Amino acid sequence: MSQALDAPPQTAHPAAPAPTPAELAARHGLTVSGARPSLPAYVRQLWQRRHFITAFSTAKLTAQYSQAKLGQVWQVMTPLLNAAVYYFIFGVLMNTKRDVEDYVPFLVTGVFVFTFTQQSVMAGTRAISGSLGLVRALHFPRASLPISYCLQQLQQLLFSMCALFVILLCFGVPPTASWLLVVPVLALQFTFNTGLALVMARLGSKTPDIAQLMPFVLRTWMYVSGVMWSIDAVLKDQNLPHAVKVLLESNPAAVYIDLMRFALIDSFQRDQLPHHVWAWALGWALLAGIGGFIYFWKAEETYGRG
Repeated sequence: MSQALDAPPQTAHPAAPAPTPAELAARHGLTVSGARPSLPAYVRQLWQRRHFITAFSTAKLTAQYSQAKLGQVWQVMTPLLNAAVYYFIFGVLMNTKRDVEDYVPFLVTGVFVFTFTQQSVMAGTRAISGSLGLVRALHFPRASLPISYCLQQLQQLLFSMCALFVILLCFGVPPTASWLLVVPVLALQFTFNTGLALVMARLGSKTPDIAQLMPFVLRTWMYVSGVMWSIDAVLKDQNLPHAVKVLLESNPAAVYIDLMRFALIDSFQRDQLPHHVWAWALGWALLAGIGGFIYFWKAEETYGRG
């Protein structure tokens, strides 16, 4: 009896903690649904879905004006009507055409090229937030959406370029070998637009209100990009600070517009181009294309959630 009283009380061993969901998943070989793949694997997945990307962009382009009586004619009419309005306001009322030879081809080229960037950015901004049903229902690389929207805008630009060539011929601008430069210029601009659209797609997926703000940002960008006026003429006539000159000349929208004008309009000479303009065009394309793609890929797991 005394030995029982003198014995120390036995303490119960605490129970082992329950495994966390992550430990259970690892134990049974489970992985996160929609987990972000490595960058090389992500690129391979996109390449495997290249047919979906092209088919999706073509279908969106066909359906865009399906309810209008003129149908696909609006692909050409819309930028032409914008150019007509800008010609009346800036060319006639503000008389900016006095500083520019071949002002109508100059203006129409600027409007078409900037519209390509403008519409690509706007489409990219809504690429994820406007396709949540598709994003949540199917598993695929989310970059397919902004890329396909940019491809849609490229297809629309190609329709507009047919009208642009007719305008150039009507205003006495002859076709030359420099017209072949349109291909590399469009390739660089498409890469730049796609990278920018990928950035905006990630931002727009979390903050849909950005889509309401972007028209004001893009309109301001258009006014400083030399769409309706000659940057070269302004820089010659005004004593602007050097920093302002560099910003105007290196503006990516202005760079691609100037290169397209140089390619198509024989009166737009090489001395009207900014210094190192091809280097600027390539640099902007690589910076936006590669940087935008990586920026979008890093948030791959978050799209369509929350």
